[in-house]
Amino acid sequence: MKGGNDMKIKMKTPLVEMDGDEMTRVIWSKIKEILLEPYIDLKTVYFDLGLKKRDESNDMITVEAAEATEKYGVAVKCATITPNQQRVKEYDLKQMWKSPNGTIRAILDGTVFRSPILLDCIRPTVSTWKKPITIARHAYGDIYKNVEMLIDVPGKVYMTFEPADGDQSKAQRELVHDFADGGVAMGMHNLDKSIRSFAHSCFKYALATQQTLWFSTKDTISKKYDRRFMDIFQEIFDLEYKADFEKNEIEYFYTLIDDAIARIIRSKGGIIWACKNYDGDVMSDMVATAFGSLAMMTSVLVSPKGVFEYEAAHGTVTRHYYKYLKGESTSTNPMATIFAWSGALRKRAELDGIKELETFADNLESACINTIEAGIMTKDLELIADLTEKRVVTTEDFLHAVAGRLK
Repeated sequence: MKGGNDMKIKMKTPLVEMDGDEMTRVIWSKIKEILLEPYIDLKTVYFDLGLKKRDESNDMITVEAAEATEKYGVAVKCATITPNQQRVKEYDLKQMWKSPNGTIRAILDGTVFRSPILLDCIRPTVSTWKKPITIARHAYGDIYKNVEMLIDVPGKVYMTFEPADGDQSKAQRELVHDFADGGVAMGMHNLDKSIRSFAHSCFKYALATQQTLWFSTKDTISKKYDRRFMDIFQEIFDLEYKADFEKNEIEYFYTLIDDAIARIIRSKGGIIWACKNYDGDVMSDMVATAFGSLAMMTSVLVSPKGVFEYEAAHGTVTRHYYKYLKGESTSTNPMATIFAWSGALRKRAELDGIKELETFADNLESACINTIEAGIMTKDLELIADLTEKRVVTTEDFLHAVAGRLK
């Protein structure tokens, strides 16, 4: 219940709070003001990951935020800009800084789990889906750390490996292609250590959420690269997790990615689908859209050490931000950002044994869902919500409507 400091829910350990950019930064502040601070004596270790602050610190603030997350165990992050050349000019940046999400994922060695927020009034495009489908995306390597060549004359491209110890018996050299004309070539890599961390995170998350785990690659075509993923997953499962999965009556299942897609479409949901980096990037957007909206997608980064970082799965909503700067009202969906906060607060409550805080997180999510199902929603949901009476409101009005259900 709202009240003075003595009546507010107390926290023992602070959350790591990472502020962000543009419209989501504005919404972030309003969520704290309207939905959190009246009820919780909020304790956070604050980092401003807005693009200007990252530029001022030469992006060291992102590293510091990730290190603090390792220290405290639970973080909540606002959406941030990953600058392109246009943003470099717009913000007068020193350079084109890397994705803060990529930096944080690399430091935490984490796996991203994305799952939709389900509402009775928003039916998935796939009629068989009755439960959430969680995408577990490996967050290292593949095309995101690739090396590319543009070929414009005839010649040969080789892939070579030179052992660090100079032992030429371990050297490898493979012809990629003998180009008779122009074309393109690409090299990519992954690490056993990262794949093992990915596997551990997936198995632990499946056990924690009591859900069956699927993993898919294309090992029939990629007989070394994709096969390595498959073999490491199976080895770790057999040695460390098989007994626990059997005890909890959940399944680990491997299949080819094309078969996985066919099975997903026919499934009822309620599973975790583990994917390599690119596959997870694409499939998470497909699942989010089929369930209704990317703004209704939760995201949590989980490390093998049990560190959690919660965030919205969408970007900074630039178009709405430019309208906001002109003084125009906006109807931006804050659900994923609210659920990032509720997820982080719930996890912090679980770790610290604060039942009241855990209950508040549950009630906050219920209040959000009940507000939409009562017909009060942001503009993006108007066309997809199956309700007779609907009222489109501004973001701030939506937050106040949610707050009204918390009292």
